[in-house]
Order: sequence, then C-alpha cells, then structure tokens
Amino acid sequence: MRNLLMSAVLVGASLLGSTVFAQELVEGRNYVTLSSPVPTAQPEKIEVVEMFWYGCPHCYQLEATINPWSADLPEDVNFVRVPAMFGGIWNVHGQLFYTLETLKVESKVHNSIFDALHNSGRKLSSLEEIASFVAEQGVDKELFMKTWNSFSVKSQMEKAKKLALAYQISGVPALIINGKYRFDIGMAGGLQETVDVADLLIQKERQPQ
Repeated sequence: MRNLLMSAVLVGASLLGSTVFAQELVEGRNYVTLSSPVPTAQPEKIEVVEMFWYGCPHCYQLEATINPWSADLPEDVNFVRVPAMFGGIWNVHGQLFYTLETLKVESKVHNSIFDALHNSGRKLSSLEEIASFVAEQGVDKELFMKTWNSFSVKSQMEKAKKLALAYQISGVPALIINGKYRFDIGMAGGLQETVDVADLLIQKERQPQ
C-alpha cells in the first residue's frame, strides 16, 4: 500500500513535467510496451482499458477528461473500465463496481460514487453503507445486496486481479491500449495529454503491423 501511495505522489509531481507533442511519442518515456500482450475482450476492436480506484484523487481528476473522450470514441475502439484491487478498501470498491455493472446501473451511479468519496466525505467502506448509498441513487437495495456476493461479481473480480498482474500495474490511474501499451498521467504529462497519448497509440494500432 505504501508503494501505491508513493506512486500517487510521484504521479502528482510529474504533472508539472514535460507534455507530449503530437506524433512524438517516445517508448519508455511516454508509454511502455508490455513484455507479453494481453488478450482483449473484443479482438475485432482496439481496446482501451482504464485501471482505476474510486478512492484515487487522480482517477477522480481524470474523469472530467476521460468521460467525454470515451463517449466520443469511434466504432472500432472499445473502452473498458477495470477496478484495481490491491486488497482492503480497493477490493470493496472493486466489488461495488462489478455489482453495479452486473445490475447494468454502473453508468448511472459511477460519477456519484466519485463525488461521494471526494466531495462529500463518505467512506463507502462497508456493505451496509454502500447499499444505503446506492439506494439513494435509485438502485434496489435488496437486489444490490443479493448480487454483491454473486458468482458473476466474484468471477469478474478475479479476472480484474489477473488483468492487473498481466498489465504489471503498480498504481492508478493507468491506461492500457489493446493489451500492448501501458502508461499513466505522469508519463503522458497531464490530464489532457493522457487522452492525447491514448489517441496516438490507437492510431499506432490502426497501422499495418
């Protein structure tokens, strides 16, 4: 956990660093190539994975940039959010994400969770507290609690943990392009630059290999 917190500090400091200029991505500085490509959910599309944690301030800051960007992606790009689960409250919030996703209400509640944690002082650290919160957002509380420990939710959590290992994630937010390239805000040089790097790597994947 200490390493993860230190990673967040370093990311914050690096926001003052150099920015990425169009067509000048440098491997090893702006992104890294994974040693082993990770299979994507939809092989016919270029996949963009955002590894995040609801409690991460930098993930919260990135929302204002990545939400409109992801909503406007072309048809050949598949955007996927994957919660990072490094134990403790990270796993609780990951379980929250997948419970909402299983109920097909994640998009309805997603922004409210960030707002509750970062602006309203709510911890959302126990099932009862979480269930009461999502009920406030219009989610059926009883159904939510029944789904919380379902096989579907547990399976997705295990898959997310394996993906984090395969992506070699040590902190969040991190973006992975098509199971091949990983970078974070610090490597990109800023919030807007994060989606700029993503766009350039998407273009790279469109080129004949």
